[in-house]
Amino acid sequence: MLQPKRTKFRRHHRGNRKGIASRGATLAFGEYGLQALEPAWMTSRQIEAGRRTITRYTKRGGKVWIRVFPDRAITVRPAETRMGSGKGAPDYWVARIQPGRILYEIRGVSETLARQAMGMAGYKMPMKTKIIQK
Repeated sequence: MLQPKRTKFRRHHRGNRKGIASRGATLAFGEYGLQALEPAWMTSRQIEAGRRTITRYTKRGGKVWIRVFPDRAITVRPAETRMGSGKGAPDYWVARIQPGRILYEIRGVSETLARQAMGMAGYKMPMKTKIIQK
């Protein structure tokens, strides 16, 4: 799973998911990409599941780029604890995804194989996605 080596702060506020992506919204490395259409939090497990789907479906052909990184800790309180006594411990990591953000890119495989692999990965995402082409 992806997670930062070190962070400035251990715990984050929840924030909001407003706006559309201005950074990371165009293809930079590959010929085909998977683009988010809705705002969401994408966990490191979901990122890894998508990556594994793409690499397995293409039979490890071509090159895959992951364009998102989970840099935000989500905290969880232990079960059956009383209110108060501070914020919970970091439990898992998420990447904040805004509409228009490119999640994965691929190059070096045929168009049909790339579209099928990206489609399979899109099923595992917590938001609606579309496949884009350079």
